[in-house]
Amino acid sequence: MGREAARALVAAYFDAFNAGDGACMLALVSDDVAHHVNQGEVRQGREAFAAFCAHMGVSYREVLRDMVIFVNEDGTRAAAEFTVHGEYLQTDPGLPEARGQRYVLPAGSFFTLRDGKIARVATHYNLADWIAQVSV
Repeated sequence: MGREAARALVAAYFDAFNAGDGACMLALVSDDVAHHVNQGEVRQGREAFAAFCAHMGVSYREVLRDMVIFVNEDGTRAAAEFTVHGEYLQTDPGLPEARGQRYVLPAGSFFTLRDGKIARVATHYNLADWIAQVSV
């Protein structure tokens, strides 16, 4: 995969995220996708990724802005920096109570790309910052 195809794949993933289109996101990941969530265990496979996306859609409403995508020379790895603008809709177990709080959080994601699909996605943000924002 070339750099432009890799950039387009990652952009399509984030466009689907912003549209709330979990089916499109699933179509862009490999069957054995490794999903590294912030402050959590690695979820392996498309089924685990789908369950995570469904959960996120119930508990949070998020839009990613200020997107900058970086791709390596051979198009096998990519990264993105962005700002999450979100609303906390339903209490996530072990986290503060949801009351529709809004938050703005810098974040980033790292990708491994293989055979035209996303084979690994790892997203990182400052959980303590998020907790502080939703706890006021």
